[in-house]
Amino acid sequence: MARLIFMLHPPFALGDTAQIVAIAVAAIAGAGVVKLLDYLRRRDADKEAAQIIERAEQDAKTVRKEAAIEAKEMALQEKDRLERENTEIRNQLHERERQLDKTEDNITLRNEQMEKQAKMVENNQRRLAEKLEDVNRRQQELDDLLDLERQTMHKLSGLAPEEAEAKLLDRLEQELVKEQGALIMKYEKQVSEKCDAKAKEMLITSLQRFAAAHTAESTTSTVDIPNDEMKGRIIGREGRNIRALEKATGVDVIIDDTPGVVIVSAFDPVRRETARIALNKLIADGRIHPSRIEELVTETEKEVEAEIRKAGEEAMQEAQVFGLHDRVIELLGRLRYRTSYSQNVLRHSIEVAFIASMLAEEMGMDAELARRAGLLHDIGKAADHDQEGGHPKIGADLLKRFGEGPEVVHAALGHHDDIRPDMPYTVLTAAGDACSASRPGARRETLDRYIKRMQELETIATGFTGVKQAFAIQAGREVRVIASAKDTTDESSAKICRDIANAFEQQLTYPGEIKVTLIRETRITETAH
Repeated sequence: MARLIFMLHPPFALGDTAQIVAIAVAAIAGAGVVKLLDYLRRRDADKEAAQIIERAEQDAKTVRKEAAIEAKEMALQEKDRLERENTEIRNQLHERERQLDKTEDNITLRNEQMEKQAKMVENNQRRLAEKLEDVNRRQQELDDLLDLERQTMHKLSGLAPEEAEAKLLDRLEQELVKEQGALIMKYEKQVSEKCDAKAKEMLITSLQRFAAAHTAESTTSTVDIPNDEMKGRIIGREGRNIRALEKATGVDVIIDDTPGVVIVSAFDPVRRETARIALNKLIADGRIHPSRIEELVTETEKEVEAEIRKAGEEAMQEAQVFGLHDRVIELLGRLRYRTSYSQNVLRHSIEVAFIASMLAEEMGMDAELARRAGLLHDIGKAADHDQEGGHPKIGADLLKRFGEGPEVVHAALGHHDDIRPDMPYTVLTAAGDACSASRPGARRETLDRYIKRMQELETIATGFTGVKQAFAIQAGREVRVIASAKDTTDESSAKICRDIANAFEQQLTYPGEIKVTLIRETRITETAH
């Protein structure tokens, strides 16, 4: 308060009474102002407090309303959930009740059926009992009749029961002997059929497991020359070149008017191959004279001998036959240049080895020994041009000389049924040899028939109206037919395909089945200008 007075008035002198009064008045006025300000502040504070209280009450009402609304919503949701659960439970109860009713109906129906069956069983038992009584009665009557008949027969025949029994047994024995013979013939026939079927199954399985090339490789004895002038160079002055070539190789070189070809002729396929290779080298080298001919022939002989040795070793490895004599390996390699009815003898021998091996495995025999016998059965063909006699005997003598076992020697000697096959491996080798030789495409005659059948298939198919082209594929197991889109429809194409299959069945004889595939194509082409 004093600070306020000093602010309003400057300092005064102690003796100045008027100034003191003024100061007192001012002090009183200031006190009033202060009270007034305090009053105003309290009033504002009261108003503000009242407003705060009012706002708090409003907020509390709002919160209470929201809480009440939320509580009602939760109550409604809970009510809906409970109602849904009650509805679901009621539905389940209705379904369970329906199933129980259905089960009850089924049980009732089964009970009725069981009652009917029980009645039927009862009736059947009663009828069976009646029939059993009737059968017993008739059996008794039959026994009485048989006894009476036996007594009557004894009286009529004048034979004692023992004599009659002996005659009856003799008669039965004679009938049983006849039936025994019939049964033996019946079972012999069944066993024979089973053996034939088993043998066919074994042969077919062996042939299917080994699929090799059948026909021989191209072993031509002709040599192509670039021009006719080369013929004169091959002949040489006064024929010295051709004489030198024939003397060095042991073949006949035939030069005639045929353009561009020189023919090499010899019974020995190895010599013929040596001469052919040497002649090709001479033509490529261009230096043709006796010394060069002898040099190239010597070089070619070494190459051919190496190829023969290599072919024999490869065949031995492929057939998994080991421990052969060097001379046997060489003879085996020579079979590469030998053909029989256009079939390569070396490939044929390898095939026979595998077929005989598979048959031996099926029969529980030594597969390795069967494979050895099959591989070497035609070894005589590598030397039959140098020795007299058939190749079975020549081969057997060679194999015996080079230490092969008796089974292998006997297989080589008897695989053409020239002797009695006393050893089972000879039979296996003969079977493999026959299978390999008779396979479709293995020999020239079979190949010709095979080609003819393929042509017949295509000819029959193209004979139908609407067919443009036909191709026999898959070794004749399928025929692809191309139909004309103009002359056929989808419906008529199906009929043509069926007619072609029927024609094959009626006109041809073939193993297995032939699949006919008809193709009908429509092409539409437009040009934009």
